[in-house]
Order: sequence, then structure tokens, then C-alpha cells
Amino acid sequence: MPVATPPPRARMLLGALLQPALLALLLFRPPGVLTWRAAWALVGVALAATIASMVVLARADPALLAERFRLPVQRGQSRADRVVVLLFVAAFCGAMRFVPWDVFALRLLPPPGTAVAVCGLGLVLAGWWLIVAAMRANEFAVPVVRSQTERRQRVVADGPYAVVRHPMYAGATLLLVGMPLWLGSTAGALAACVPIALLVVRIGIEERFLRGALPGYDAYAGRVRSRLVPGVW
Repeated sequence: MPVATPPPRARMLLGALLQPALLALLLFRPPGVLTWRAAWALVGVALAATIASMVVLARADPALLAERFRLPVQRGQSRADRVVVLLFVAAFCGAMRFVPWDVFALRLLPPPGTAVAVCGLGLVLAGWWLIVAAMRANEFAVPVVRSQTERRQRVVADGPYAVVRHPMYAGATLLLVGMPLWLGSTAGALAACVPIALLVVRIGIEERFLRGALPGYDAYAGRVRSRLVPGVW
């Protein structure tokens, strides 16, 4: 099997800018304002974390980095996974778009206090770290649920996979809750339940696929009981 190389630098730069730019677009369109410091700080954190994760993967696993640049809808992906991925993207965008409306116009619930907001930023950083740690541990952490026989897929039980079976989704859950808390929207943190619920649905799809297609996954699931939250589920 040929050794994969990371995408060209220009493509990596575009990829590094894309996620923070999307986040800024969702937050700063009316009724958001350009003087919203918490939002600028979050966009800066997203940019720094994206660049750092890409640099880490470019050095440690260029094949996975190349896979992460592919679209979230691909050939060989099940129809159910395609639907859930597209719904998740829409739910994420909707949840983030709701936050500035709530902060500046709706004010459905009292905003979190300073301590809770800072904890929200801590959840964002912890979530990003967990996602990168999962990608470092699992070279098969591609964006879609599909067979990876061409990459000789195997069960990974190291790093965060020794604690929960889906650490990338656990990290995403921390991000989804932490971002609206940092931005000052308690209702936004509750709205994050919608994309989180779709992650739970996708876990079910992925588990069914892996149990049927990946030798040793049943034994691994027997050892690591928790799917998303240690000791809970």
C-alpha cells in the first residue's frame, strides 16, 4: 500500500481557515455584533486548535489527515449514515446560529455566570484535545462509516479508546455544550441536545456496522462498556 502524503500546503491552509470562518459566519451575522469579544475569542481558539491538530496529524499520520480532508458524504457509505451526517451538519449550524439570536435578542434563559462561562471555554479546549487524542490513537478515524479494508482496518483500544468506544463524539459533545456556555447562552447549551442526539444515533449506526464488519470489535465492546460518557453510557 503506498504511503499517503498530507494535502498540499495551500489546501491545508484553506482547510485551517474553513472551520473558523464558518463559525464566524454563524456568529457574526445579524443580530451578532463585531465587538462581541467572547465570539472573537472562540473563533481564535478554533483557528489555533485547527492549525495545531493539522500540524500534529501531518507529522504523525498523513494518511488520516488526507482522509479528514475528504467530504463527509462518500462512496461506500451507508444511506443511513449519509442522512445522519447531513442532519448533524444542519443541526450544528442551526444550534450555533441560534446562540447570537439568544444572546442579543431572545434572552430565553438567564445567561450563565462568569465561572460557568469560563468552564464552558474549558470544555471547548478539553473537547478539542480529546478529538485530537482520538485521531492520534486511531488511524482509521475517517469522517464516514465505511469499510476500510484497503487500509487494513483493525480494532483500536489504546489512548482514549481504552475509556470510551467513541472518544471523538465525546469530544464533540464537550464542544457543543461548551461553546454556547462560553458565549453566554444557557438556552444555546440546551439547544446543543439536538446535534448531540444525532451523534447518539450515529453511534448506533457505527456500532452495528463495526460489530458486523470488524473482527474483534465485539470483544473490545465487552471490555470497554462505555460508548460516550464513562460509567454512564
